[in-house]
Amino acid sequence: MSISPKRKVYQGILQELRKYIDAHDLKPGDKLPSERELAETLEAGRSSIREALRAMELLGLIETRHGEGTFLSQYRPYHSVEVLSSFILQGANTRQDLLFAKKIIEKEAARIAYTHIDEEDIESLKAIVQDNVLSSEEKHVAFFQYLFYKTENLLLAKVWQLMDEFSYTISSLSYDESFYEQLLQLYQNKNFKKIEDLFYPASDWQ
Repeated sequence: MSISPKRKVYQGILQELRKYIDAHDLKPGDKLPSERELAETLEAGRSSIREALRAMELLGLIETRHGEGTFLSQYRPYHSVEVLSSFILQGANTRQDLLFAKKIIEKEAARIAYTHIDEEDIESLKAIVQDNVLSSEEKHVAFFQYLFYKTENLLLAKVWQLMDEFSYTISSLSYDESFYEQLLQLYQNKNFKKIEDLFYPASDWQ
């Protein structure tokens, strides 16, 4: 699936910010240019610049000090969000690493949700898959949002949501429609062991 123009702009801004940080050898505590300066330098809208900076702030990469500006943050060991962001901003193997990690979490959500899924849930999930108004990416997000809700694990859901929000700056992950149908069939047939195989079929390891 191709990346929309808006997402390409967003991705480009993140890449240019990474280049700026590297080129100027900025360290934690150093100040970044203002939104206006970045907009002029990158020839992008201030709203797009602001969106990228908010994402970086959410990840803990930068901090905004009222009346002073925006600064690189101190690295905090074992801060999982910052570990994720480092992959995104470094660029090397970003797409493969992020999408692979996202797929692992989705697989675990499908397994955890297994014991909480009933027939009514299956019908609701079928309706998402069969909704022709939604794009394949929108179906994927709606489908797994439902599954993460059923896991009753708020932290896991938040980690996945963060990954999903950042993955659109690089690419998008969705499966063939048959994948979702097969997963629902496994739920109906109470076939827990086959969920792992559905995400990682034997052919993937040959």
